[in-house]
Amino acid sequence: MRYRKFGNTELLVSEVGFGAWAIGGDAMVGNTPIGWGPADDESSKKAIHQALDQGINFFDTADFYGLGHSETLLGNTIGRNPDLLIATKVGHRAINDTIVLDYSKTYIINAVEQSLKRLKRDRIDYYQLHSARLQHFETEACIEAMEELKQSGKIRYWGLSLNSFEPAPEADYILQHQKGSGFQLVFNLINQIALPVMEKAAAAGYGIIARMPLQFGLLTGKFKRNQQFGKNDHRSFRLNESVLDASLSILEEKIWPLCEKYKTTKTGLAMSFILSYPQVSTVIPGIRTKEQAIENSSGIVQLEDSDRLLLQNLFGSDWLPLVNQMKALG
Repeated sequence: MRYRKFGNTELLVSEVGFGAWAIGGDAMVGNTPIGWGPADDESSKKAIHQALDQGINFFDTADFYGLGHSETLLGNTIGRNPDLLIATKVGHRAINDTIVLDYSKTYIINAVEQSLKRLKRDRIDYYQLHSARLQHFETEACIEAMEELKQSGKIRYWGLSLNSFEPAPEADYILQHQKGSGFQLVFNLINQIALPVMEKAAAAGYGIIARMPLQFGLLTGKFKRNQQFGKNDHRSFRLNESVLDASLSILEEKIWPLCEKYKTTKTGLAMSFILSYPQVSTVIPGIRTKEQAIENSSGIVQLEDSDRLLLQNLFGSDWLPLVNQMKALG
């Protein structure tokens, strides 16, 4: 495992981190699935320990993942290890079977205390506003709350988890006001919308967390055109037959042949593409089994510049219409 500096902070993070959404389990808010289907806690614990064996030192979760269960599981497993870095998020709530966005100062100050208890920590290494938008910056004191938490020592650094399809407005606001220390954004072989934001933010000294590196599993090469997902899996409404068919056609024709060239797996190629950008501090694939901990942190290779450019250019020529379709699905 190699390590990279997280922006202008002193945090040194593993290139591959641990995305802890899936270990939260199959939580629902009303009829809306907010997880990845069932998760076994014992398997999740083994996955965490295997991640440590792989050299992973950065774990990313949220208080909304499993409605607190992901944080609790991390806290019980590694919370008291001061050598490991834990990032979590705030802003999503479940009230009366409805998902509510709450970035009020009062809520954030209360929520961080609950996260600290679940994580068994005295402070959070990196605290994130969970997809807050411009109106929240302008009408709610969320930035003020984050600054106060840092000053009080409840958190070391804070940042913003950006919208999957429209990351620029909020990133520009934070950059213009020189607040926070980093951004979490979607960046992978398929969705490269955030590339300009990533380059601009990294140049300004912000750490970058690349999430969804495998695009809901599409980039593992394990899906078929008739793939089915349970009703308690959010992919059931995000990866329909049309998206699957179009994605697999592009992958099979233009991307997977590179796996043979580099003697790596499809997951390895997907991760290698992201890590070929020096602006990226860490990539956080979802991990919920011991096998995934190994697979998602192995097979990383150095891509030739020509191949990286080829894969980057496919976004405009092939992927953008499909990404717009994904955006419409939610």
